[in-house]
Amino acid sequence: MAGRTRIRTDLALEATERFQEENVEVRGVEIREKYDEEKDVRTTVVRITTENGAKTMGKPQGTYITIEAPDLSVPDEDYHREIAEEVAHHLRELIDFGQQQSVLVVGLGNQEITADSLGPRTVGNLHMTRHVIREYGLKGNCHTKMHQISGISPGVMAQTGMETLEIVQGVVSETKPDVVIAVDALAARSTARLNRTIQITDTGISPGSGVGNHREGLNEENLSVRVIGIGVPTVVDAATIVHDSMASLLDALEEEEQKEFLEEMISPKLYTMFVTPKDVDETVKYLSFTISEGLNMAFSDSLIREDMS
Repeated sequence: MAGRTRIRTDLALEATERFQEENVEVRGVEIREKYDEEKDVRTTVVRITTENGAKTMGKPQGTYITIEAPDLSVPDEDYHREIAEEVAHHLRELIDFGQQQSVLVVGLGNQEITADSLGPRTVGNLHMTRHVIREYGLKGNCHTKMHQISGISPGVMAQTGMETLEIVQGVVSETKPDVVIAVDALAARSTARLNRTIQITDTGISPGSGVGNHREGLNEENLSVRVIGIGVPTVVDAATIVHDSMASLLDALEEEEQKEFLEEMISPKLYTMFVTPKDVDETVKYLSFTISEGLNMAFSDSLIREDMS
């Protein structure tokens, strides 16, 4: 729909929806969708397979897994555990946990700003093992195989005076992990997906991209190690709310009329403003727990598989 192209989103799923709304077929982009009626969870896998598809979508080539769970913002521990299991399942598909892995989890964002604290909170809930293995070895843990898990919350440039990439590059160079998992808060173009959607991708992540504050990306090209990105949209562009509130009116207009109307109605200043729900403090706590549990499940389930056989 006209006007949507200026509204920011980090979700590959929403990028594909824009083309579907305009009846445009994008070559080099594959979409597969699955709906679990019992859990009320919709999983969409978007694969960008060509350079043309990446250029059209405005996103790197790779796999983008989107888990949509309407009750994700509700404090239901059983439901959140089910979603955590979904997260663990998809991580196992992207990472070969059949082999012993050294994993560095990076919690991106500013812990002092609630809507941006998802990454640091997630890292704070993880079960770290690298220091234990280095100190006592595997025998002290009754395992013949255990993944080495370490984590860092590098903060933001305003706090450290350094690019996040610079900090992570230093840690990667010293600790030499097999894979990096970066967790960050994202932006959505749909208010319905706020705090209800988890995106997992094997293309890495760009700190601050959700609010237009683009920093150097954490990806395989920059870190020389595979990077998995996990994010949840916790904010929307203010222009999104204006657009959604006028949706029924816009549908009655021709495309050119929609464009003119939106240019007149939506102030350019709105594109620099971001909005988050009033209960974001509680919601981010639940979400960080869900993602950290998914990570812990992926790490622990696979580390004991060999021992149980």
